[in-house]
Amino acid sequence: MNAVTGFITEMLTVSGKYALFLLGTIGWTFRRPFRWKLLVEHMEKIGVNSTLIIALSALTVGMIFSLQITYMMRIFRGETFVGAMVAMTMGRELAPVMTALMLIAKNGSSMAAELGTMKVTEQIAAMETMAVNPIHYLVVPRMLASIIVYPVLTGLANILGIAGSYFVAVVLEGVDSARYFDRLFFWIDPKDIYSGLIKAAVFAIIVTTISCFYGLTTRNGAKGVGISTTKAVVSSSVAILIADYVLADILITMLYKN
Repeated sequence: MNAVTGFITEMLTVSGKYALFLLGTIGWTFRRPFRWKLLVEHMEKIGVNSTLIIALSALTVGMIFSLQITYMMRIFRGETFVGAMVAMTMGRELAPVMTALMLIAKNGSSMAAELGTMKVTEQIAAMETMAVNPIHYLVVPRMLASIIVYPVLTGLANILGIAGSYFVAVVLEGVDSARYFDRLFFWIDPKDIYSGLIKAAVFAIIVTTISCFYGLTTRNGAKGVGISTTKAVVSSSVAILIADYVLADILITMLYKN
């Protein structure tokens, strides 16, 4: 019983500290100076350097999903709907969630480890001594860069997921190309795409702030860096899945039920 109580208390404490950290990050976002050079550098690191892994992931996911749906829909002679189903699923759910999870593994862990190392080697303390706020200098540029590049990479994932679906359905499985695109353009609505881009921007804030939060609260040397990195990856992944459901419910209510 004491263990359960202690776990709940710890979770509430961490959640409260993270909420204060998130509010502080949002507050510092609109304060000068605006560090454009850091913003561009992080956009390159988070976005450009992640293009290949996102492209490969989206392409293979689209191909696998298309293969499974084609065989299933052939039972009902509805294989021409494969493109529309893949595009809708990628746009609303798969593309933003898959992109966020891949970027957690690649960049979220890197942020936590980098900031954690700076914390345990007292570089953060030195920064504060020089009257430079660590959140303003280290967290805000990363968060803004993520907000910009996450939707872009999600859009790329949408395109390549549909391309992978087309290759499997039309080239390998013999689905008629004209009917494939006819069903695709008839059923897909712009709302299916930009709802996923909205999710991607929110996921960017969640991933960046959680990763930086655990990095800046690192303790106990090199061992603590490893622990903080693990916590950042696990917490970000769980938070993304929970946020995905909440956002899906909100967006369905706002965009599709009216």
